[in-house]
Amino acid sequence: MSNGEQPAVQPRLAVPEFLIGLGMLAASGAALWQTLAIPISPLYSKVGPTVFPYITTVGMTVLSVLLIVKALRGGWQPEEEKETPTDWKAMGFVVAGLVANLVLIQPLGFTVASVAMYVLVCYGFGSRNPLRDALIGLVLALAAYFGFAKALGVNIGAGFIENLLGA
Repeated sequence: MSNGEQPAVQPRLAVPEFLIGLGMLAASGAALWQTLAIPISPLYSKVGPTVFPYITTVGMTVLSVLLIVKALRGGWQPEEEKETPTDWKAMGFVVAGLVANLVLIQPLGFTVASVAMYVLVCYGFGSRNPLRDALIGLVLALAAYFGFAKALGVNIGAGFIENLLGA
């Protein structure tokens, strides 16, 4: 080492990134387990109801393994991002949005639940204009609802707004 070379620094395990990879791997395992439980009718010739779930499961598994490998090599975050403290208040608003969607979808319908989630998540990400966020969330939620209800014939939770609009 007399020629000025620096010793190679071994990357350390990036624990948060590793946990995300493990969580995704567990989710892909659950997706595989549920895909294996789908009944297959002998009427399907080549493409049955499990083709896309299998494709999704393989994709999730590959991405999970890649994330775990990257975490073992030190993670994907730059060092300055790793030193940034977590904003737990913002994280709380994002989690509150997800919980609000879960709690409100049954009694109030997809649109109201989605708007509430959208406003809370936007607030968690730094938006301070809830009226604008609610209007954008309403447009997106109605587009998603009518896309599922009319185009696909799938009821994803009609509520009073959907009933007012004749869904």
